[in-house]
Amino acid sequence: METKIALVTGGSRGLGKDMAISLAKKGIDVILTYNTKKAEAENTAAEITSLKRKAAVLQLDVSDIKSFGNFFTGLSEALRTNWETDKFDFLINNAGIGATIPIPQVTEEVFDNLVNIHFKSVYFLTQRSVSMMNDNGGIIYISSGTTRFCVNGYSVYSSLKGAVEILSKYAAQEFGARGIRSNVVAPGAIETDFNNANIRNNPQLKNILSSRTALGRVGRADDIGSVVAFLCTDDAKWINAQRIEVSGGMAL
Repeated sequence: METKIALVTGGSRGLGKDMAISLAKKGIDVILTYNTKKAEAENTAAEITSLKRKAAVLQLDVSDIKSFGNFFTGLSEALRTNWETDKFDFLINNAGIGATIPIPQVTEEVFDNLVNIHFKSVYFLTQRSVSMMNDNGGIIYISSGTTRFCVNGYSVYSSLKGAVEILSKYAAQEFGARGIRSNVVAPGAIETDFNNANIRNNPQLKNILSSRTALGRVGRADDIGSVVAFLCTDDAKWINAQRIEVSGGMAL
């Protein structure tokens, strides 16, 4: 059976780590990126290799669009060195940061940084990656439940995630002739270290969010990674241009 390769941005920890490991459990090799947490990324790669899949680790700062040329040169080298190919199959746009800032307090500097990380980088990673992807692959965009319901302080973050959801539909339309599917996974409230571990470190908030969720708890990383991995299998071959919210039934 032909080896499939997925590129997961921000795969060193949190949701990205679980996505990478879940992909390996489905028999898919993984290239994962990190920004500053190299040791954590290498630990994730070691877990992947323990599952008898190949893994590679690359540094990528998604806030610095000008660095993408060097990143894709490194990606090409990693593909040649580890897989003797110049193509991969799945792009998972996961890397990001959290920010809870009320509208009156948003500065232009903060706004521009969030735009770079959550939309501009995603757009140009998609653009640059597609030429290196095999036909019949897939793109997965990580959005947020907060494009459907509002959380105070998320105006910039959620607006950009909304833009990503529209981009996903256009990618599905423009690359569908090559059999490349494009879908969105939108997590609800997840207990990770995202946004300074805001949920994990705040029991009162965690209880409130649990009470607003039909299944009665906040999410965990392994609630999300398995869905991303599923979308990279033939079982999901007819799912395209969809937003799949993985929130346990939040704010219904």
